[in-house]
Parts: sequence; C-alpha cells; structure tokens
Amino acid sequence: MGADAVLDARGLEPPEPFVRTFEALDALPPEGKLLLLLPREPRPLYRALTQHGYAWRTTPTAPGIFEILIARRMSEAG
Repeated sequence: MGADAVLDARGLEPPEPFVRTFEALDALPPEGKLLLLLPREPRPLYRALTQHGYAWRTTPTAPGIFEILIARRMSEAG
C-alpha cells in the first residue's frame, strides 16, 4: 500500500506543513494516499485530519524523521 504522492515538509516552518498537507490531500483522487515527511510528530495535524475525514499511520523511521501515511477513511471515500 504505497503512497500516490509524497510531501517532504521537513524544512518548512509552521504553518506551511499544515497548509501544504491539505493542499496535497485536496489534489489526490478520492482513494489516494499521501506520505508526509516531518521532523516531529504533528499532533495538531492529527485533530484536523480527523475532523476532515482522514485516517493516518505514523512511523518514526530515523532520528528526526516521521512518516505519516494519510488517506480518507474508507466509510467516507467514494
């Protein structure tokens, strides 16, 4: 289950990662997935994703790198 798009937001200052994440999600097809790369866990983003009908899986992959795979919740896709 790979991503349809990747957003490397590790070098961006807030609120750019948040803004660009939702821009990237808006550009995806309904069943698309976005892989977001960040230097820290984005707890405020999780709340917004939930409110907008997205699910995610966060994986810390290396020191200072968090991979967040984001997709629409199955019940809301389509």
